[in-house]
Amino acid sequence: MTRRKQIYEGKAKVLFEGPEPGTLVQYFKDDASANNNQKKGTITGKGVLNNRISEYLMTKLGEIGVPTHFVRRLNMREQLIREVEIIPLEIIVRNVAAGSISKRLGIPEGTTLPRSIVEFCYKADELGDPFVSEEHITAFGWATPQELDEIMSLSLRINDFLCGLFLGVGIRLIDFKLEFGRYYNQNDEMSIILADEISPDSCRLWDVRTNDKMDKDRFRKDLGGVAEAYQEVAQRLGILPESGPRDMPGPKVMQ
Repeated sequence: MTRRKQIYEGKAKVLFEGPEPGTLVQYFKDDASANNNQKKGTITGKGVLNNRISEYLMTKLGEIGVPTHFVRRLNMREQLIREVEIIPLEIIVRNVAAGSISKRLGIPEGTTLPRSIVEFCYKADELGDPFVSEEHITAFGWATPQELDEIMSLSLRINDFLCGLFLGVGIRLIDFKLEFGRYYNQNDEMSIILADEISPDSCRLWDVRTNDKMDKDRFRKDLGGVAEAYQEVAQRLGILPESGPRDMPGPKVMQ
């Protein structure tokens, strides 16, 4: 088993030192969490499926000119990514009311919004990832106005593309979360690129015909069939894994 230096461990992924400067290895775990980490569990095979789904969606976005941190998939649970300076924001793009927006504003879940809405959360688990405004973001220096403009533009472009892609396989993209980072090339020129992942962990996905949930809400709400829902998304996208979900125990961590 490969020994690598661990850089960071989050709720669903582990980052390891990459094989060359400016790269990292992103490992997808089967761990699941919800409600700001108050609920925890394991979804067998989730890491394998999310690795493949995120690879597929990042690749498709790259093909239309959206810059991403994704380089290539290494194996069933790992992908090579570009190292970025993560901007401490979660960008939420909403097309249909669900989750917190329904609770906050009293909008019935399933209501199509007048237009796509972009919201920002400050990435801080200890604070519960609170909603913030553009004023907060620029005042506290989390991102510049120019960076925010680029993030907004990319987020809406990603939304347009993914809505069409998912609709083509009978899935409604209700809402989703994005993260962006600052990428510095060899000439030390900075650009904003898409980072993290895009998967049923970070998207609300409903079946077009039945409105059945095909995402982590099945775990959040104890609906059951979580792994089967993730697998159904991968099936519809035509990207089921080549082998079983438990074939990659993960690299040993160097102390």
